[in-house]
Amino acid sequence: MPFRVKSATYLKSVVDLKNLPRDRLPEVAFAGRSNVGKSSALNRLVNVKSLAKISSTPGKTRMINFFLVNKNLYFVDLPGYGYAKTSKSMQRSWGKLVEDYLKGREDLRGTVLLIDSRRGLLAPDLQLLEWLDFYGREKLVVLTKKDKLSRSAASESARKTCGALKLAPDSLVLFSAKTGEGKDKILNWIQQVISE
Repeated sequence: MPFRVKSATYLKSVVDLKNLPRDRLPEVAFAGRSNVGKSSALNRLVNVKSLAKISSTPGKTRMINFFLVNKNLYFVDLPGYGYAKTSKSMQRSWGKLVEDYLKGREDLRGTVLLIDSRRGLLAPDLQLLEWLDFYGREKLVVLTKKDKLSRSAASESARKTCGALKLAPDSLVLFSAKTGEGKDKILNWIQQVISE
């Protein structure tokens, strides 16, 4: 039976791992560059327009945000990376927070890595993917903003990304927060990793 979101509520934001939820529910993290459409993706997945705050200013998410889904799972919104206007010290502190969470969190079942289909892979995306592989973390690569590309351009973006990452075409999702295309594939992957 396909995974369906029946309820979703904001729980808390943390800047210190000591304040992470302690109820041992499974967690699925969402990571990506600033302005990749992470908040829009989260809102589309849970069918709540303003659950994750969408900002016109990239790099606005500075904490790890927890959303309780179906009362038995957390969607975890990680701070976006790669936004140049943030101070170097703040970039380092965010990076450490995210790295420590991804590396050590036992309840983390998988990470959805969002990449802008118009821009393709950049060095920070590759670093995060290598890092997730090194620590044996489950991951799903999602190309966002598909609605902003023609069908052929979207296919080419997917082909290039699969080639660069040596992924099978069915292990990558083309997604549009606007139309909902790709939503079921992401939710089915989430169902799979939390069931394992």
